[in-house]
Amino acid sequence: MDFSFYFTTTDFRGILPEVSLLLTAVVILTFEMLARPRRQVMLMLSLFGITVAGGYVWQNSGAEMVLFGGMLTLNSYSTFFDSLYLVVAAAALLVAQVYLERRGGELRGEYYSLILFATIGMMLMTRANDLVVIFLGLELLSLSLYVLVGFLRHDVLSNEGGIKYLLLGAFSTGFFLFGAALAYGATGTTNFEGIAAAIASDNVFSSTVLDLGIGLLIVGFAFKVAVVPFHMWSPDVYQGAPTSVTAFLCTAPKAAGFGALLKLFLVAFSVEGGAWQDLFWLLAVLTMTVGNFSALVQSNIKRMLAFSSVAHAGYLLIGVMVMDVAGTSSVMFYLLVYSAMNLGAFGVVAFVEDEENGLSFDDYRGLASRHPWLSIVLALFMLSLAGFPPTAGFVAKYGLFSAAVAKGYIWIVVIAVLNTLVSFYYYARLIVKMYMEAEEEALTAFPSIHSTILLTILAAVILLFGLTPGWLIENTTLAAAVFSP
Repeated sequence: MDFSFYFTTTDFRGILPEVSLLLTAVVILTFEMLARPRRQVMLMLSLFGITVAGGYVWQNSGAEMVLFGGMLTLNSYSTFFDSLYLVVAAAALLVAQVYLERRGGELRGEYYSLILFATIGMMLMTRANDLVVIFLGLELLSLSLYVLVGFLRHDVLSNEGGIKYLLLGAFSTGFFLFGAALAYGATGTTNFEGIAAAIASDNVFSSTVLDLGIGLLIVGFAFKVAVVPFHMWSPDVYQGAPTSVTAFLCTAPKAAGFGALLKLFLVAFSVEGGAWQDLFWLLAVLTMTVGNFSALVQSNIKRMLAFSSVAHAGYLLIGVMVMDVAGTSSVMFYLLVYSAMNLGAFGVVAFVEDEENGLSFDDYRGLASRHPWLSIVLALFMLSLAGFPPTAGFVAKYGLFSAAVAKGYIWIVVIAVLNTLVSFYYYARLIVKMYMEAEEEALTAFPSIHSTILLTILAAVILLFGLTPGWLIENTTLAAAVFSP
């Protein structure tokens, strides 16, 4: 049978990054089954597959392509997110090398393959031009993360986190799928352009059904990015998951969720978007406030960073609410900087954590006297998360707030600034522990050469884009402009 009518060479060339990652994951699983290769070999295979995928992504970076009959689109927007996912995946694998080896030799081939499968799912989410493809990418990502969270089979907290994430994740998937079904019922299509055309021409079966579908889709996304009131899974999952998995979980998947949500509203629901801005306003205020005040009372650093992640989701919702080129560009800038900050913070935690120590704030007393470099970079990541100049975190928040002010959303910016002041307390608390309290039982760090280099690069990124953000702002603006009318 001739399939050329359905699939063209361009279609297959466009998905070569996903094919590269898939083949790499399959090869690793095969080697694991047959020969049980050393961890370094599996790491090198994974990084090679990620590098090849990155090469294919950049090979198509200047093109705008519609693939598989409109199911996928490639443009500068998808290129930005694809690049971010690949870099985060590589960094998460480097962090895992030292961490999981100390946790009972748990670094098996499945770990590398699951990270690669999750990356494929994220790439599909932001390349998607159809609700069905978003669902497929979301499920591939979610299934991989469920296993990764519970990867420490003999750890009770890891098992608990995996079960909670699985049950609540399956529940949220139902919301998303039901919302997609209602959107299809109202417009007669799941394609983004088709939905937009139906809404623009008022060719909608029922506006009530459409609104209900959009609301359920928002609920599905809200769970994935930990938006209040769909955030309560995050502290338990972040605490129970292996720290290297938590570093991955709170960065790239959150970027994928926001990237897909933005694209959905900028393309499919562009006409309806204004009607939902009040809801995004309310969700942003609730999320940043609940996240920050919950983080204030935490004594476990992973739980503190979990609620911090919730608060940052609230800040990001400000950019989603604005729904223009400036807001989209600010969200993209923020997601890249946020990923660097959290990878660095969880990387330091992973390098000092052992079976009993490294997770409580008190464990970090006097860390600066014994591990000055780790303390410096951790303090830098905390200051950037708090939004202090001259770090990139300050520039990222300034961009979001400026986009909101330009649209007249003054009060939400006032609330966000007050929340930023609240957040400084719990970020500074860790810095005080490291530098201003007496050392009791200093933690023993376990960084390798490549992990030390990784932390140095992440710290340099935070300072570079804090002092000279022009290049990144220019590129995110160009990427966001693909959705301008």
